[in-house]
Amino acid sequence: MLYRDKDSERLIPLQQDDEPYRSSWRRDYARLVHSPAFRRLQGKTQLFPGQENDFFRNRLTHSIEVAQVAKSIVSKLNYEFIVNNQKSSNGKLYAIEPDIVEFAALAHDLGHPPFGHLGEEALDEMMKDYGGFEGNAQTLRLLTRLEKKHLLDEVISPVKDAVCSDNRVGLNLTYRSLASILKYDLPIPISFKEREVLLEQGIISKLVPVKGFYTSELEIVNKFKLAVTNGNSYEGKFKTVECHIMDIADDIAYSTYDLEDSFKGGFIKPIDLLAAPTEVIEYVAKKLNEQDGGNLSANDVKSIIREILAEVFEVPFDFGSNGIARKLNKEDLQELHFLGIQVAVDTSNNISNDSYYRSNFTSKLVGRFVRAVSIDKINESIPALSTIKIDSKIRQQIEVLKAFTYQYQISSPKLKVVEYRGKEIVTTIFETLLKGNGSDLLPEDYRALYAKAEGDELLQRRVICDYICGMTDRYALEFYARLKSENSQTIFKPY
Repeated sequence: MLYRDKDSERLIPLQQDDEPYRSSWRRDYARLVHSPAFRRLQGKTQLFPGQENDFFRNRLTHSIEVAQVAKSIVSKLNYEFIVNNQKSSNGKLYAIEPDIVEFAALAHDLGHPPFGHLGEEALDEMMKDYGGFEGNAQTLRLLTRLEKKHLLDEVISPVKDAVCSDNRVGLNLTYRSLASILKYDLPIPISFKEREVLLEQGIISKLVPVKGFYTSELEIVNKFKLAVTNGNSYEGKFKTVECHIMDIADDIAYSTYDLEDSFKGGFIKPIDLLAAPTEVIEYVAKKLNEQDGGNLSANDVKSIIREILAEVFEVPFDFGSNGIARKLNKEDLQELHFLGIQVAVDTSNNISNDSYYRSNFTSKLVGRFVRAVSIDKINESIPALSTIKIDSKIRQQIEVLKAFTYQYQISSPKLKVVEYRGKEIVTTIFETLLKGNGSDLLPEDYRALYAKAEGDELLQRRVICDYICGMTDRYALEFYARLKSENSQTIFKPY
């Protein structure tokens, strides 16, 4: 058994369970998919701006794909539990709950602001000495505080926070579901100087943005940690098995489906991975080494790319190591090289230009990556902290594809202009609300919170930050236009 009674507890207990046919986890899933924050994901950028082309993925479709990959991993692991007859000390078969994993996957990007990572950077800069901003931290905040489902009868939080010291509890989810979205077990420092100290100590790897959770959510984090661990001590960072699965599924989706969008958008072709400029190859090697402390060279990265593409293209790229090839004369060998290269180029073009080839390419990669996931260790004392693993070579392939996708994205002049514009819009809206008296410009519910925080800039900034983060890309553009454009804008656009 990987689940205990305390896992299903909530901050506000349910009065009566009149739906015995529906598990606590399925109830959490329903609350999530019916929430406004989840619906807004359809209007937030994943890789390319949604208004450019309906084909490109947005945060919502990305989250759905991550959920599908995550449930496939769960199916594989649960099947292996059955085949290997793996049982707990009480004789029951192990099984991972797919509804919790699906919940974690669907919820993992809720906290992302408009305009992707540049929007996140803009908000973090505006909150630099006021608790910072980070997408994963905001996801937890949305689910435990900002979404509107239940209210406490009284204020119980001692934390001084205009949003945390009211009586809202977000979607009032089970503790195990909340634990499944805690990717980074670290309270984000309030001040930038505190970040510098953590950087010197090696606790964080960069100053902005710091990945973790806000101190205003520390109380609820402690509550669900205590429940999920049943008060038992543990080593290392807190991360549940469902969160591990979600994290790997997210990496798989980013390394394949976002790459597919890059092919469709004409930013890159599969053959470009082999013929990438030296500086790109070196960047990918450096990024991977920074992540795992390895010492991959540029040649190592090229070898990993060949491994990735060889199976998908079904073309032997390294003809020189082929025993048959070595027996051919020079002219025949040159012809074989030419034919191989030509097939590779043709296949690359087909994948970029034809949806049938492109879907098959992605499907092969995802299937290969999912099959490489397995159970690492079952934690008998704290089942929630059981761990999974992925084959080291496959992990390298995923990270290489992620790094290539990111590098080709950020190096594109087309996207640089869009990203710069998005960051400017988020920053301008924030500054305008802060300097222009947010109590007048914010919608009524946020206005009340802003007024409650009068005299405390930290609390007022957090209210503004929460409001902007909830905007879709299009709504942020329209709000910016209403504030700054010389053209008159409708006053009837709903908040």
